[in-house]
Amino acid sequence: AEPQSPPCSLECARCAAAVRACRHLPAAAATAKMPNFAGTWKMRSSENFDELLKALGVNAMLRKVAVAAASKPHVEIRQDGDQFYIKTSTTVRTTEINFKVGEGFEEETVDGRKCRSLATWENENKIHCTQTLLEGDGPKTYWTRELANDELIL
Repeated sequence: AEPQSPPCSLECARCAAAVRACRHLPAAAATAKMPNFAGTWKMRSSENFDELLKALGVNAMLRKVAVAAASKPHVEIRQDGDQFYIKTSTTVRTTEINFKVGEGFEEETVDGRKCRSLATWENENKIHCTQTLLEGDGPKTYWTRELANDELIL
C-alpha cells in the first residue's frame, strides 16, 4: 500500500486550489505604485478545488454541489488604494467582504466557518490573507489574489 501523507495545513501544493480569471469589464489603469484589481472577473480555469474541500473535511455530496456552483462565479472587485470590496456570486451563495490591507476583518472560510482575517501585500501584485478560526480547531487556511498578465489568480 502507498504511504498516506500526514494531514496538511492547506499551505502545501497538494491542497492549494488555483483559479484563473480574466477581467470581463476592464477598469481604469493601475497607478505606478498600486496594482488595479478593480473590475468584473470571469473564470477561465480552476484547479484542485475539490481537493481543497476534501482536505477541509467537506463531504462528497457537498463537494459535488460546491464544485459545480463554483465553476462559473461572478467576481466583482472594487478598490480604493488599500481598501477592497470583493463580491463573489455563484448559483449556491454570494459572499461579500470589505477590508483594508493591513487591518483585521471577519469573514467566512470557503467551507463557511467564521474567522478573523488579515490581508497583507505579499509582493507588488499579490495580496495574501491569513484566516484564523473564531471557534474550534481546523486546518490553517488562507487565500490570495494576484494580478499577472491581466489575469486574476486566486
